[in-house]
Amino acid sequence: MAELIVIFRTQSDIEASVIRGLLETHGIRTLLSSDVPHSILPLTIGGLGEVRLSVRLDDADAARQLIADYRDEVNARAVTIHGDFRSLEHALGYHFKDRGLIEHALTHRSCAHEDTSGGVIDNESLEFLGDAVLGLVISDRLFLEFPDYDEGRKSKVKAMLVSASALAKVGDRLKLGDYLLLGRGEEKTGGRRKPSLIADTFEAVVAAIYLDGGLGAAAGFIERQFRAVLDEVRMGAGTSDLATDHKSALQEWLQAQGQQRPEYRLVGESGPDHRKTFSIDVIVGGKTIAYAEGRSKKEAEQKAAKQALDDLRG
Repeated sequence: MAELIVIFRTQSDIEASVIRGLLETHGIRTLLSSDVPHSILPLTIGGLGEVRLSVRLDDADAARQLIADYRDEVNARAVTIHGDFRSLEHALGYHFKDRGLIEHALTHRSCAHEDTSGGVIDNESLEFLGDAVLGLVISDRLFLEFPDYDEGRKSKVKAMLVSASALAKVGDRLKLGDYLLLGRGEEKTGGRRKPSLIADTFEAVVAAIYLDGGLGAAAGFIERQFRAVLDEVRMGAGTSDLATDHKSALQEWLQAQGQQRPEYRLVGESGPDHRKTFSIDVIVGGKTIAYAEGRSKKEAEQKAAKQALDDLRG
């Protein structure tokens, strides 16, 4: 067996993945090792230990030179990016111990696909984790602050708070679009202002804070972003549109007009399993009267019902 030598050490899984991809694209095989078990997700979990890259002894000099050249090449860009991250950290009210996590959270798949080293990872796994953390924290807040709400009412408020449109608004307020790392094609088509991208990025940022600082840090961040709207819910002000059951309202309106009850038909699904978009038609008397998309069938149906009501009422 060929002798191996450690040529790179880091506490960031993301940095190790980038360097590993760089070396292997130049034909240098690597071995990744660590003192501790790692998550199945390609994420940095601060404080868990050192990650090491080893290569064959006769490849060591070439590997070190490639790493040195790569660092020289990206140094100026990295300084600029980290400066930008500091301004974003100020907006978030959270400073990362591992800056690689926030970079990961901001990396759209279009940017990862254009990376020739194969070492840049997009933020979709972080979105998945952030969605779960966000749901847990919001559920906890609703349980503690609204003991008089029944399960159905709590569920409606939660759906309102974590909907794509609500998250996009929070992300806009934080100016997340300004910091997104996009591929050239996505940049040209206005990706920085797409609500869906901003909503997904917000979830990824939640996950990054959770991984970097724990549940307490993530809960504090979420609390700051949603405190105003939670207070509005408590006072019963400013939430009528978000909390309304549009499907019930549409059915009542149609019945009052002597028309048939609406039907909701799933006409399409797109996206990965953990981030699907559902397309719904509203049908009355065999005719499609409205269409909408959402991140769940229920959300899409509610949006489609609202659109139908708006159109019917003129």
